[in-house]
Amino acid sequence: MISISDDEFDRLLREFDREAVHLETRDAYGTTVELPYLAKWSAGEPDDLSWLDGWRATLGTHVRAGRSIRRARIVSEPLSAYQRWSHSIAHALVEAGEDIRWVPRRRISSIALPGNDFYLLDAALVIYLHYTGDGGAAGKSVSTDPHDIRLCHTAFEAVWRSSVPHRDYQPQ
Repeated sequence: MISISDDEFDRLLREFDREAVHLETRDAYGTTVELPYLAKWSAGEPDDLSWLDGWRATLGTHVRAGRSIRRARIVSEPLSAYQRWSHSIAHALVEAGEDIRWVPRRRISSIALPGNDFYLLDAALVIYLHYTGDGGAAGKSVSTDPHDIRLCHTAFEAVWRSSVPHRDYQPQ
């Protein structure tokens, strides 16, 4: 695996040809981009979600070009505060064209999962997302190894089959 920069990651998410799938497996993240908005939500303060405008524009570009973006979130129930917040803002991404689904962790006990969250682009490139124990970003790496691609593809599709579309998921 080869480490990549945030700029390279952003480029890859803008330039795939057909499909990007994203598997999230953690109950909480602590990325510097999200923490201020999570804090506002926790304090009951309004958020106009304008900080998501860049990703929403990218989603719109992909949708207009006929590309697909699917995200599956594996969550423990009842949801963590982070996931309750994430659920409360996901509508903005769904409206922009990302198909976000939720799956309670108990539904997928028998599915083999990679050790890290990932994006799989065009079933040809895996981008692994590495996090610290507290959920902070700790880097990204890529792989084109057929084993990694097969593992991530199989895991994602198995999780997807058990998932609930965002509009239908009722957080516990």
